[in-house]
Formats: sequence, C-alpha cells, structure tokens
Amino acid sequence: MSILMEAMSESAPYTLSLTTVAIVGFIAATTIGSIAWYNSKRPVGWEDKERPDIVPDVKK
Repeated sequence: MSILMEAMSESAPYTLSLTTVAIVGFIAATTIGSIAWYNSKRPVGWEDKERPDIVPDVKK
C-alpha cells in the first residue's frame, strides 16, 4: 500500500497542474466565446432580443 501512495504522490503534482490548466482553459474559452457570440450579428429570430447586462459592449 505504501508503494502505491508513493507512486501517486510523485505523479500527483503533474496531474493536478494539467487538470487545473484544462479547467481554467475551458472556462476562459467558454467565456470568450459567449462574449463573441453575444456581440456578433444576431441569428434569425434573435434580432430584437436584448444583450445580457454582464456581457460587455465591444466597439467595432
């Protein structure tokens, strides 16, 4: 059992770092994509909808 714990503790920092980077990257991509979508031309049927307050206005 102690050998397994040693093996896990040696590889844990790399795995934790990789997981953290993946999660932060996914959240950043989702946020940036949402802002870009809300600031783009509206799809058919969405022309008269208002932009949410949390989405910043980007000047073109």
